[in-house]
Amino acid sequence: MKKLILAIGLMAMACPAFSQELYVNTEPASNMATGSLGLRLENQGFFKPDYKNRTSFEVMYGVSRHLMVHGSLYTSNYYSNNQHFEGGSVYAKYRFLSIDTVQKHFRGAFFAKASSINNPIVNQEITLEGDNSGLQSGVVFTQLLHKLALSGSASYLRAFDNRGGYDLTPLQARNSVAYTLSAGYLLFPKNYKDYQQTNVNLYAELLGKTNPGHGQSYLDIAPAVQFIFNSVCRLDLSYRTPLYNDMIRNSKNMYLVRLEYNFFNL
Repeated sequence: MKKLILAIGLMAMACPAFSQELYVNTEPASNMATGSLGLRLENQGFFKPDYKNRTSFEVMYGVSRHLMVHGSLYTSNYYSNNQHFEGGSVYAKYRFLSIDTVQKHFRGAFFAKASSINNPIVNQEITLEGDNSGLQSGVVFTQLLHKLALSGSASYLRAFDNRGGYDLTPLQARNSVAYTLSAGYLLFPKNYKDYQQTNVNLYAELLGKTNPGHGQSYLDIAPAVQFIFNSVCRLDLSYRTPLYNDMIRNSKNMYLVRLEYNFFNL
């Protein structure tokens, strides 16, 4: 029994050490713990030429040690003068690879996302976070090295006509390739003493997309800071800006504010 309690304690103490892979703009290959529920409230937006913003509410659940699922709803004034409900999306991630050692691990996962959106299609970027109806599937790998976590992903997106009679034109791309590279570093605490210590993580993420055959692509950099309180509540702040851009989109020069709360062992 003492060995079991000690093992559980060591595993619990290890959980905060992985906080630096809770990326702000991307998902890691790691999953939530089985039976855990997460609630996210997020606002993103831009200030030019006019201030526009989108709010999303997301529910996340750890089904098993290999599988987690998300469901999201979106509202924004991107395509109208007032906020309106845009639609929703579902997401699932299956972790197929886990190589764990002391303060290190390497993980791989498949993920898939589907969205149904009611908005005019005016952008060249295909995004399933409120702009396009479509499907996305890809793979992500994450490497934890003590206080540093690195992650990379590649995925394919297929856009459909939006609900409400908003159809893609022959000149608009239906296919896109997305790729990301993320780095997270645990800044504080320097040494763990209890769960009440606030975690401070710094992130730098590269976010890119290209529409094959259309000569449209971009690569953004998104620095971010993250605060985790009592190991259950999380505040994310980020701002993404282009390193280069040849695509009409909403996501250029965009801020992000997110509040998340997690319930464990439900």
